[in-house]
Amino acid sequence: QVQLVESGGGLVQAGGSLRLSCAASGRTFGSYAMGWFRQAPGKDREFVAAINWSGPSTYYTDSVKGRFTISRDNAKNTVYLQMNSLKPENTAVYYCAADRSIAVVTRQAEVRYWGQGTQVTVSS
Repeated sequence: QVQLVESGGGLVQAGGSLRLSCAASGRTFGSYAMGWFRQAPGKDREFVAAINWSGPSTYYTDSVKGRFTISRDNAKNTVYLQMNSLKPENTAVYYCAADRSIAVVTRQAEVRYWGQGTQVTVSS
């Protein structure tokens, strides 16, 4: 079992930055791939970024490439999402996800572990 708790959301102006954190419980955090999804008002939840268990492999949805960076610190059982050059369309609830495989953690229908979400609001 893995429990995930997100933090770091808030209100920011367009062009600004936020760093989301996801703290995980469990001594096997280092063996899990981690991901971030988001759900904007009136829209389906969508994949944002993922990172494998050791860190060197990362994946991003096209719309955030070059602006968002996912990283992890296995010693702290934490995964991060650094979001720069934020746009109003990035407004959403951002969810942390975990599963054994990076392939699985990019597919929300298959992800087993979810956080409760953190709200990010980008004003124009």
